[in-house]
Amino acid sequence: MGFNPMIVPTKITVVRAFVMVFMVVAMMAAAGSVVRADVTLPAMFTDHAVLQRDMRVPVWGWASPGEEVHVALAGQTLKTKADDHGKWQVTLEPLALGKPLRLVVEGKNRLEVNDIVVGEVWLCSGQSNMELAVSAVTNGDLAIAGSENNQIRLIRSKGPACQRPAKDFAGEWQLCSPGSVAGFSAVGYFFGRELNEQLDVPIGLIDNSWGGSACEAWVRRERLEEANVYSDLLKKWDKLAQGFDEEAWNSTLATWLREVAEARSGGKPVPPGPKPANHQGMSHHRPANLYNGRLAPVMPYAIRGAIWYQGETNAGRAYQYRELFPLMIESWRKEWNQGDFPFYWVQLADFRAEQAAPGESTWAELREAQTWTQDKLPNTGEAVIIDLGESADIHPRKKLDVGLRLARWALARDYGKTIEHESPRYESMRQKDGKIVLKFQHVGRGLQVVDAKDPAAQKSAAGFAIAGADHQWHWAKANITKRDEIEVWSDDVKEPVAVRYAWAENPVCNVFTESFLPLTPFRTDDWPGITVNANQ
Repeated sequence: MGFNPMIVPTKITVVRAFVMVFMVVAMMAAAGSVVRADVTLPAMFTDHAVLQRDMRVPVWGWASPGEEVHVALAGQTLKTKADDHGKWQVTLEPLALGKPLRLVVEGKNRLEVNDIVVGEVWLCSGQSNMELAVSAVTNGDLAIAGSENNQIRLIRSKGPACQRPAKDFAGEWQLCSPGSVAGFSAVGYFFGRELNEQLDVPIGLIDNSWGGSACEAWVRRERLEEANVYSDLLKKWDKLAQGFDEEAWNSTLATWLREVAEARSGGKPVPPGPKPANHQGMSHHRPANLYNGRLAPVMPYAIRGAIWYQGETNAGRAYQYRELFPLMIESWRKEWNQGDFPFYWVQLADFRAEQAAPGESTWAELREAQTWTQDKLPNTGEAVIIDLGESADIHPRKKLDVGLRLARWALARDYGKTIEHESPRYESMRQKDGKIVLKFQHVGRGLQVVDAKDPAAQKSAAGFAIAGADHQWHWAKANITKRDEIEVWSDDVKEPVAVRYAWAENPVCNVFTESFLPLTPFRTDDWPGITVNANQ
């Protein structure tokens, strides 16, 4: 059977499959350049690159082992020698905003990289809702038409999944324009565009997302092994990927691509492509595959922080995500060696059919795991979008609002803007006369109901369920009684002990701040959820 790109479980197109093959060959060519004794730079250092301001900036590449390499930029001149594997690296002192710069690297040959600017650099990562392109979202055509902006620069790290850290990827920085932005992450672009408008500095956006990817694919295998709680998950994937030889497969693809080129140049039929012995080895769910293929080639490029949109794939293992997601963030920070850089994510949107009765939900449990991560790690934040989803589409199209809610976090936390940025969160509860009174934090100027049809209903909140000691849930009535308090009750529950809000895949809920940031879904109980024992 000929090569079939759809055997890779990523729902990619044939075109993207061919692009991935070219990336493999490009990386092999980069490795081969060491043998030719040429000094080379990774894709992160191409014309139009953005370097992070006010921070030490690593610059790296490859040369012959022991070769002396000189690096010059912005009046700084550094020299080093390539190690036994041909890798070299220097670190520039912090750079300031200013005119475009030229990077010069010299060894046995000379490289020049032009139109480098200093500004703010952010990584845009996750699965398909981060990957969803500007061309595919609401009013994307308008965004594309007005996207010409040399102060915003884009690069996509789209290498194939692999078990060994990739050295490089096939890509380059591009100036923001209709041609470059159309296929770029919509969430990433809208986030970066808002930063540029507010800060008036160059913005560099790195998109390494992969649709449908699992969180564990973004974590080094060694980190998962050290945690000592993912053995079942690792064993499962070792079994699934058994028989897959990554090195041999990449070599086979490279050979086939050369044969295709030769056939086309000679006017002959294109030879059928190869088929891997086991496509699971290339899976975007396999632990460490995307850390190695999509993240490792970017590190240690200096960044301000990261934005993340992922979780749908892990919803069936939401309890596991409570530890897995923080582990991923911690591991990125440790391996980047840049401290606790800002990390902001998007909570899962509403999706699927509305439920007639309150009950359990895997997506609600995943949202809870995301929210709790804020309390576990410093310099983190969550953009709540429980109002922006679509019941029939796991890829909601209102990505402008998503990007802006993420931008609020960065502007407030990292750039000193005095703006509301954190959705209100549950703080405490007390029982009072057969009702439960809930208190909230981060309410801004106060809580409000956004879709009341008449003035008398302005304080009547939807989305609450209440239960007694029997754990039986009933829809509840709820009123906003103070700027930061909501009173909840039900005639069916005489002695309530617990409350939940927006606890469903697609909840009907309507509580916001006056800046229209939605109340974060929550529960007051700690009763075991439906994903408590799911670990693989």
